[in-house]
Amino acid sequence: MFKDKIGKASEKNRSRIVLALDLVEASREKLLRKSFSLLENLSNLICAVKINRHLVLPLGLFDGVKKIVGFIHRFGLPAIMDCKINDIGSTNLIIAKNYFRAGFDALTVNPIIGFEDGLKPVLSLAHKNGKGVITVVYMSHKGAKEFYERKVLDGGKPKPQYILFAEKSLRWKVDGVVVGATKPRKIGEIKKVLGEKIPIYSPGIGVQGGKAEKALKMGSSFLIVGRKIINAKNPIKEAERIRMLYG
Repeated sequence: MFKDKIGKASEKNRSRIVLALDLVEASREKLLRKSFSLLENLSNLICAVKINRHLVLPLGLFDGVKKIVGFIHRFGLPAIMDCKINDIGSTNLIIAKNYFRAGFDALTVNPIIGFEDGLKPVLSLAHKNGKGVITVVYMSHKGAKEFYERKVLDGGKPKPQYILFAEKSLRWKVDGVVVGATKPRKIGEIKKVLGEKIPIYSPGIGVQGGKAEKALKMGSSFLIVGRKIINAKNPIKEAERIRMLYG
């Protein structure tokens, strides 16, 4: 299962860093070269790699990205596709099948679409094949509060949308939730809902203003770090520095 795979990698490398390979380069060749170089140098300092459309769109899913995923697996690391699935069930199933065919071990989904005829097919496919599903419970950008913090009714008193998303994630038995490191108090609230049953993945470290120390203190299990590492003058030293915060 995905949780076992990332757990083993985390223990082996003594790291909770999920490297966000959000590269922006001028050519396909440079994207591939930089991706392979970063993975080669950082593989023993991270526990997983997250890929977004930064690579899928210019490189192609079954061309360059599949090669990168294969390279990630050479180091015993899981690959997460940050696709934020957000459609009807039949379409979601096609999306998930293709990303899993390309080798990804887990993918992110948007809980707003619901379970029946929404995320149920994705969860069924993923867990049948030992893959992971991670729900986006609270994003890291400033505008997230416009909707994630809106109060909604769910058979009782009004509650913030992000709390409802956390409760749904628990009910659906997902493999992780995303909560921005820029919202440490929200991490703490969501941690109270999830306990130790579902790990919290926190992006937004560094460039967006999130602090690794605060996120970990409030209950994050894994730190999703991209630009702070990949754009650093010395990516290895930066990854080592972040890893030392809890080492």
